[in-house]
Amino acid sequence: MSNLVAEKLTELSRSLQDTGATDFGFVGRVVGLTIETRGLKAAMGSVCEIERESGAPIEAQVVGFSGETTFMMAFGETSGINLGAKVRKTAEADIALVGESALGRVLDARGHPLDGLPPLSGLRATPMLGTPVNPMERVPIENTLDVGVRAVNALLTVGCGQRIGVIAGSGVGKSVLLGMMTKYSQADVIVIGLIGERGREVKEFIEQILGVEGLRRSVVIAAPADNSPLERIRAAHLAHSYAEFFKANGANVLLLLDSLTRVAHAQREIGLAVGEAPTTKGYTPSVIGLLPKLIERTGTGSEGEGTITAFYTVLAEGDDLNDPVVDIARASLDGQIALSRDLADQGHFPAIDLVGSVSRLMPVLATDEQIENALRFRKIWSTYQENKELVQVGAYQRGSDHHMDTALRTITQITDFLTQKMTEASSAEESMTALRELVHEF
Repeated sequence: MSNLVAEKLTELSRSLQDTGATDFGFVGRVVGLTIETRGLKAAMGSVCEIERESGAPIEAQVVGFSGETTFMMAFGETSGINLGAKVRKTAEADIALVGESALGRVLDARGHPLDGLPPLSGLRATPMLGTPVNPMERVPIENTLDVGVRAVNALLTVGCGQRIGVIAGSGVGKSVLLGMMTKYSQADVIVIGLIGERGREVKEFIEQILGVEGLRRSVVIAAPADNSPLERIRAAHLAHSYAEFFKANGANVLLLLDSLTRVAHAQREIGLAVGEAPTTKGYTPSVIGLLPKLIERTGTGSEGEGTITAFYTVLAEGDDLNDPVVDIARASLDGQIALSRDLADQGHFPAIDLVGSVSRLMPVLATDEQIENALRFRKIWSTYQENKELVQVGAYQRGSDHHMDTALRTITQITDFLTQKMTEASSAEESMTALRELVHEF
């Protein structure tokens, strides 16, 4: 931007401020994803419109400040924005429009239909970032949630209002596991956030994994990888807003967010664009602040409200379980389900690695008998995993270890228990019965 243009914009901005017209400003520079505006007085999170010479205005949100410069980021493409384009503030904060009519629908980050059906009706406004819940008003988690997956029901019992991370590398069956829980879960309402995924996978998940029956009681919010980082963040917040809406109406909600890592990547893009200093693996401090706030929007509510049971998929990049996002998730969630690439390569689905998986609420929710059976099962399974290579090379002598001998004798039944077809449902009662019968053979 030339000095002459900069002086003219500054002079015009000051004249607007002198007359009290601070809801307007002008584009001074566009650098990458960031739009720098002069003269606009708007709070963090304010929503604005940027005029273009041709076409509809572009919506943008305030993401930072520096001196007299306001940094904004567009929800969509920035093509068509000229130097000096007029910027108008339209709202002090972003809001979410939610309602019952969203059930069975597929929406984008702005809440608009992606399924070609008519616009939603009967919506009401709610804060996009939610309303903080007083921790002293949350009711305790006392009821279990039947997710329809045998290994989870019996060995990683989940409670209504619990938050669980599904941690795995790419291509080991996270989406398939989510789809199974969607179809077979006993939750009243299911909210699915597909954040940063390939556009092809969005349709495949809805048609091939979720299916007609699963979609009927679900709200799907999709923001593929080609959406702007601001749209991906908004889609994650919108999914939580819908979950909160149904929870406030007394429903037990199952929230599935795929993936928390893509949300972190989007926030990292925004942070770097406005000048935040990168830390480990380039993640900015705002990422560390965003993820726990997002997770804390789920859980139980006050007396008379429903619950939000949340499953967040976390991508362990390069199968590194010490990835910063994995660490943040483990510290903020009530347990994790780790998926193993080795098991997936063997055709073992769902590829749940019991050694790295835990439900922190299972000791509270499960009976003493179930806990004892689960511990015995885990002991046999972990012993087998530790020593199976010795068996494969012929170095293990039977009789050396009682638990390993039991594992070798029952490994077929153990594998049958842990594996489950996508078309097969296993209720909580069926899962407990199968576990009890199997452990009696040990």
